[in-house]
Amino acid sequence: MSVLIFADQADGHIKKSSFEVLTYGAKLAAQLGTSAEALVLGNVNDDLASLGKYGVTKVHQVKDANLEHVDAQVYAKVIAEAVTATGATVVVISHNQTGKAVASRVAARLKAGIVAGASALPDTSNGFVVRKTVFSGKAFANVSISSPIKVISLNPNSFTTVSGEGTAEVNVLNIAVEAPKVKVTAVNKVTGEVPLTEADVVVSGGRGLKGPENWGVLLDLAKELGAATACSRPVGDAHWRPHHEHVGQTGVQVAPNLYIALGISGAIQHLAGVNRSKVIVVINKDPEAPFFKAADYGIVGDLFEVVPKLTEEIKKMKAGA
Repeated sequence: MSVLIFADQADGHIKKSSFEVLTYGAKLAAQLGTSAEALVLGNVNDDLASLGKYGVTKVHQVKDANLEHVDAQVYAKVIAEAVTATGATVVVISHNQTGKAVASRVAARLKAGIVAGASALPDTSNGFVVRKTVFSGKAFANVSISSPIKVISLNPNSFTTVSGEGTAEVNVLNIAVEAPKVKVTAVNKVTGEVPLTEADVVVSGGRGLKGPENWGVLLDLAKELGAATACSRPVGDAHWRPHHEHVGQTGVQVAPNLYIALGISGAIQHLAGVNRSKVIVVINKDPEAPFFKAADYGIVGDLFEVVPKLTEEIKKMKAGA
């Protein structure tokens, strides 16, 4: 009996979201009075033993060339077999792009109950009840799992990462990995930018910027904040910005510590992709913009006047630091 945490990686490095699920899994293991162990698939350049500082005592690694690219069916089969091999009774996965594709498949293979998009540690005082977001983050549901094996996918940025001292034992698991049925012929990656899903700060623009020629005002602010840049769907559809920057229900879903929306009205489809942000700041000249209802802080004003002043003040603060 143990808690097995899937530590997702990309390009040989453990993802930031994995540190969060490692902390969550370690806390859950302590709550259940059992051990926390991590699972890593593929070759990793990071020191896996150092993951012990997040509370895991052992790191299981499966090395195989077929794990170079994420294939949901292949990953799910390997994770399920790792669960059986380690005797784990709870599996924790990040509810990121990989987790959304893999977690349900793992649960199906293990005949396990699953809670997708958990936002807190389970209540084990009377059973095993997990809180999760529903209706695009507008409400919460408490879901009880009674199956012998349980699968939880944790919403990114919903649990504070905690690190301390500790070193984990690294163990290589010998699991046969099937060749993916889908062949990857090319991978085109955006370089030199902060990945949206990993960013602590996101600055996003909408049609209020009036055109791609005005995007410099947003880029200047993002540069000073070390932020990733994003946009609303109409902006992506108009080709003002690349489609990989589109955030919302039909685009990338983000959960940064700070989300700044410039000239975005805040339609429900956009809110569904950003409402897990810790703090939302909205700058819009329309006082009736729906986004103000979801904002923690709002500025009613012309963004072309407000944002340059905000950028200058940030520069001054950084210079005086």
